[in-house]
Amino acid sequence: MRGLGPARTARRLFPLRLPPRPPRPAGPRVSRGAAAAAGAPERAMDELLRRAVPATPAYELREKTPAPAEGQCADFVSFYGGLAAAAERADLLSRLARGFGVDHGQVAEQSAGVLQLREQPREAAVLLQAEDRLRYALVPRYRGLFHHISKLDGGVRFLVRLRADLLEAQALKLLEGPHVREMNGVLKAMLSEWFSSGFLSLERVTWHSPCEVLQKISESEAVHPVKNWMDMKRRVGPYRRCYFFSHCTTPEEPLIVLHVALTGDISNNIQAIVKECPPSETEDRSKISAAIFYSISLTQPGLQGVELGTVLVKRVLKELQKEFPHLGTFSSLSPIPGFTKWLLGLLSSQGKEHGRSELFTDAECKEISEITGGPINETLKVLLSSSEWIKSEKLVRALQTPLMRLCAWYLFGEKHRGFALNPVANFHLQNGAVIWRINWMADVSLKGITGSCGLMVNYRYYPAETATNSTSYLCSKNIKASEQVLSLVAQFQKNSKL
Repeated sequence: MRGLGPARTARRLFPLRLPPRPPRPAGPRVSRGAAAAAGAPERAMDELLRRAVPATPAYELREKTPAPAEGQCADFVSFYGGLAAAAERADLLSRLARGFGVDHGQVAEQSAGVLQLREQPREAAVLLQAEDRLRYALVPRYRGLFHHISKLDGGVRFLVRLRADLLEAQALKLLEGPHVREMNGVLKAMLSEWFSSGFLSLERVTWHSPCEVLQKISESEAVHPVKNWMDMKRRVGPYRRCYFFSHCTTPEEPLIVLHVALTGDISNNIQAIVKECPPSETEDRSKISAAIFYSISLTQPGLQGVELGTVLVKRVLKELQKEFPHLGTFSSLSPIPGFTKWLLGLLSSQGKEHGRSELFTDAECKEISEITGGPINETLKVLLSSSEWIKSEKLVRALQTPLMRLCAWYLFGEKHRGFALNPVANFHLQNGAVIWRINWMADVSLKGITGSCGLMVNYRYYPAETATNSTSYLCSKNIKASEQVLSLVAQFQKNSKL
């Protein structure tokens, strides 16, 4: 790990936010002249792409063809940067994906050649060359454009921005279809190579770090927003650690940030970490026996899906072991995004199908109905959609047992393609962690109550077991959980009917 040097002018990546697509106003029929004018941007895009996207040279000339002029790629970067509207950027990316992908005729021809050679006894070298020709034919033309842009000054930053635009356009339904998904996959794979661990530097943040770095980290905090500079000072002060990855081409530019609390035990609520002041300005190592990973935030949307978080957690764990050789307890304190939404969906479907709740025991239904004064499903749908319900101590006590049980099932039993449905759970389980403890009223902020009914979860990392657990999860989809969690899952299976 290298430390931060003196403050320098911040080198920021291109802005990554897209403005919402403006609505298309209704109007009179467009004249031929107006239509021709409207078609000018499309023609400009097509002409730009024909000029900027390098042609695929013949297989025999692949290593002898000179690289395209730098100006061709720079023209694309300049033209794209001048497109202010999200719809225009989406249009250009769509034309690039659809018009400059793989030559399917070449793929079919080379595939037929490989199949023919497999049926005939030939030397291995002949078959291997035919397979290499097929691999070459499977490379889309736009990959060459991305490759040459990456060699420009600031080119990799530009491609991170472009992928952020692409992802946001997909989310806004401005971009759709298999060609777009394929181009996103190609660009993600290229970024994964350029941002592999060998090109990343681990840097620790302190209150003496450059203001630009502190500001960037404060702005990018997505899990527990930073309220003010004193809040930020606490998060990088005594009994706290903050680390980030930067790329070798952009030192001091945070890509992903991890916050750690050094505590005496595994924390069961976030208030104790982000609201309370540390016990003193000087750390007493004898009071530190646990490291709690309580926030991890990606600062660059264009790097979504690139494996940075997993590597960062592992590197920080080793860094803490070096700083505190006696430290043996490592755990997260994680939010459970999506739990409330999942629960509200269950309450709606249960009410429609059965007319009564199948999620709660008869005794729980009676107690909750007496407190709320109405049918349990409909009343809870209204109450859990806001944070008002935590003002009733009776209702908080009545909901603790059933919601803990339901949350355990949500984390352990709800799956997507065999893996944990919850994205945070999936992340930590892939890293080899164990679902260790579910905590009631662990986050009483508005975001915590409305997003996960105030619940949080500890994913515990046992360094000697993470590799085995990760392999078991990724290969066999086995989830490792503590006795507390498994007991709650068993209660769910006994008392709730899904």
